[in-house]
Amino acid sequence: MLLDPLLVVELAVLGLCTGFLAGLLGIGGGMLMVPFITIIMSGRGVAPELAVKMAIATSMATIMFTSISSVRAHHKRGAVRWDIVKRLAPGIVLGSLVASAGVFAVLKGSWLALFFAAFVGFSATQMFLDKKPAPTRTLPGTGGLLGAGGVIGFLSGLVGAGGGFVSVPFMTWCNVAIHNAVATSAALGFPIAVANVAGYVLAGTQLQGLPSGSLGYIFLPALAVIASASVLTAPLGAKAAHALPVKQLKRAFACVLYLLAGYMFYKGWSM
Repeated sequence: MLLDPLLVVELAVLGLCTGFLAGLLGIGGGMLMVPFITIIMSGRGVAPELAVKMAIATSMATIMFTSISSVRAHHKRGAVRWDIVKRLAPGIVLGSLVASAGVFAVLKGSWLALFFAAFVGFSATQMFLDKKPAPTRTLPGTGGLLGAGGVIGFLSGLVGAGGGFVSVPFMTWCNVAIHNAVATSAALGFPIAVANVAGYVLAGTQLQGLPSGSLGYIFLPALAVIASASVLTAPLGAKAAHALPVKQLKRAFACVLYLLAGYMFYKGWSM
C-alpha cells in the first residue's frame, strides 16, 4: 500500500484531531482513530478482518507519541497524579500484554469491531450522563488499583484506545477531580501503549498477507504520519482542558462517539 498524497492528508487530519482530543479529554484518541483507520485501510484493499486489527494496533502505537506530548503539558500545570500512575501501571502492563499478545490474535476482526462498538457506546454514555460519585468514595488500596489497572490495560489492548475511556470514569467515580483524572489518564497512556505495541508486534510477526510497511499488526507509514501530526495538537488540547467547559465538550464528543460506535457495529456485523 503506497502512501499517496491524499492518504497522507487524510492521516494528517486524523492525527491533528485525535491529538487535540487526547490532550483535551485524556482518551488517547483511539476511539476516533480506529474507525477512520479501518475505513482508510479497507478502502485501499486490505481485507476487512485484517483492516480492523491493523487499525487497532496502529492506533495504539500512535498513543505512545500522543501521550508524551500531552502529559508534558498537563505536568507543567501540576495536574498529573503520579501517585496513581505508579500504582495503576503494573496492572496495566500485565493486562495489556495478555490482551495484545494473546487474546487479540485469537479473536476475529468482526468480534473485535463489535467489542469496540460496545465499549465506545458505553464510554459515550458515561461521558454524556456525567454522573457524580458518592462524596465519601475514594480510590481503592494497592491491590484494588492493581486489579483496576489490569482491567484498563486488557480492555485497551482489545480496542486500541489509551484507556481513558475506562480510567477517567474510574478515577472520577473515586472522586479524583476531572482535570486530574484527564491528566493522569494521559500519563497512563504511555505504559498502556508500550505494552500493547510489544504484544501486537509479537502476535503479528508470522502473519501472512500484511501490506508492505507493516511491523506485526502495525502499519508504520500511517503511524509516522498520524504521530507527527498528533504531537502538534496534543499540548493545545491539554491547554484547552484547563480553560474550556469540559462537561459540555464531553457531551458533544459523546454524540460523535455514538456515530463511530454505530459504524463499527455495522462493520463487525457485516463481516
